[in-house]
Amino acid sequence: MKQRPHGQQLLELPQFNKGTAFSHEERVKYGLLGLLPPHEETLHQQEKRAYRAYLQKDTDIGRHIFLRQLQDYNETLFYQLISDHVEEMTPIIYTPTVGEACQRFSEIYRKPRGLFISYPERDYIDQILQNATPEQVDVIVMTDSEAILGIGDQGAGGMGIPIGKLSLYTANGGIDPKVCLPILLDVGTNNKELLDDPFYIGWAHQRISGDEYYSFVDKVMQAIKRQFPKALVQFEDFGRTHANVLLERYRNELCCFNDDIQGTAAVTMGTVMAGVRAAGGKFANQKFCIVGAGTAGCGIADQLVRGLMREGLSEEEAKSRFFLVDRDGLLREDIDDLTEQQKYFARSTEELGTWQLSRYSYFGLVDVIRNARPNILIGVSGQTGIFSEKVVRMMSELNRRPIILPLSNPTIRAEAFPEDILRWSDGRALVATGSPFEPVYYDGVNHQIAQCNNSYAFPGMGLGVLAVKATRISDEMFMTAAQIIGKSVPKAGQNGTSLLPPVNGIRALSMRIAVAVGKTAIKEGLSEFDKKTDVKKLIENMVWSPVYANLD
Repeated sequence: MKQRPHGQQLLELPQFNKGTAFSHEERVKYGLLGLLPPHEETLHQQEKRAYRAYLQKDTDIGRHIFLRQLQDYNETLFYQLISDHVEEMTPIIYTPTVGEACQRFSEIYRKPRGLFISYPERDYIDQILQNATPEQVDVIVMTDSEAILGIGDQGAGGMGIPIGKLSLYTANGGIDPKVCLPILLDVGTNNKELLDDPFYIGWAHQRISGDEYYSFVDKVMQAIKRQFPKALVQFEDFGRTHANVLLERYRNELCCFNDDIQGTAAVTMGTVMAGVRAAGGKFANQKFCIVGAGTAGCGIADQLVRGLMREGLSEEEAKSRFFLVDRDGLLREDIDDLTEQQKYFARSTEELGTWQLSRYSYFGLVDVIRNARPNILIGVSGQTGIFSEKVVRMMSELNRRPIILPLSNPTIRAEAFPEDILRWSDGRALVATGSPFEPVYYDGVNHQIAQCNNSYAFPGMGLGVLAVKATRISDEMFMTAAQIIGKSVPKAGQNGTSLLPPVNGIRALSMRIAVAVGKTAIKEGLSEFDKKTDVKKLIENMVWSPVYANLD
């Protein structure tokens, strides 16, 4: 272990800094006398003062900046504060506020955190990784910032996403922040507003593509294998042309996963399972319409196909239950520029020959609902208001309790608002959203709105993977997580009960997911531990809590 810094250097290390909580003995020993006011505080006292300061901020972005500055000053205090106010502060450190933070990243940039690996510095990647602050790296969240939430290419500003995700790994998964590393792959940006901004802090250049792009990413991945061979790598917010390609290229080479493809799919499947149970149906009998056939939409469909196959359906029969709608309407074989993922779900022109269309040769959302008669409507399109009153009423005519999930982030990108969905469905719809919404009171019932967010899955997934030292992440591990999520609220959907636990219940849920995922990894031979291992005990021994540590 490196020698512990003294004096001012120690105060500038957020993972070790205690601020006014340093004891007199520590101040003498570590050269801090005179650098701090004389009054000694407890962590609890510091938290109360920090919360008062937080409440004085009058905008969400102001509160986000305050919390980020606190995180960069004193991580233990930061995590104590958000742990005690998790429901209030999760929307501030992550969705929806992180979307604005990414857009304004150059403006609000204060202090370095994580690694920016830019294409012009591609010959120094090993050196850049060696410059990482953590002495040990167990979890990496990496983005190239091409598809940030529902707001698109944010260039260097996308660093807000890995920082936010790793904060949730710690707050909701109990993973020590000292072993977490955010990475931004700066491959340029096609966002003209950023390119024209004289204060933009990223590489002001059009995005690289093709062989240049894949060669650069491979250099990074190979360097990670050399420097941090046992680290878990999470791909985040890569564009639709790259996301699945990179996952397939590296999933058998490193311990990695794509949260937009696999994490979103696991949480959505869990939410769907809870909704089907609340509606009184059978999962094997459901038909799905997914609006937005990008990385997330196809990932959700893939996961649900596997779920239906577990219920006894053949692959073809399971696939036939899915109708994916994108910018050119329903995915069809006669569309030229489909990705490989999209081609899998494209419908043949023959089977669509009998459909009644509202417009000549156009297969829009209304056409799909009228002809396919789905039970479940999922939105990951980023198209505000696409779940119109007509769409919701059609779903409600077809289903006693339609399951409608407008999942796009941030809030302004939601396909519909819960209040409207419940009103248009006469209070019968089962609703979950991607961003947080307040409860909706309708016809005497207070409907709690589930936030179908990836934070229900990836913290527990990461914790389980690290606890059993899994070498790879399998589809079965995500299926395990989905099933745990789907059963997490026994009375989901009854009398307005949410389909998912409240945000302040995610940490407990993460522990259950971690145990189940860890056992699955061992069962599949992806861990060095055997089936007699007490996985729960392993997890309990590694969970980090915000307590000031002895610096010796």
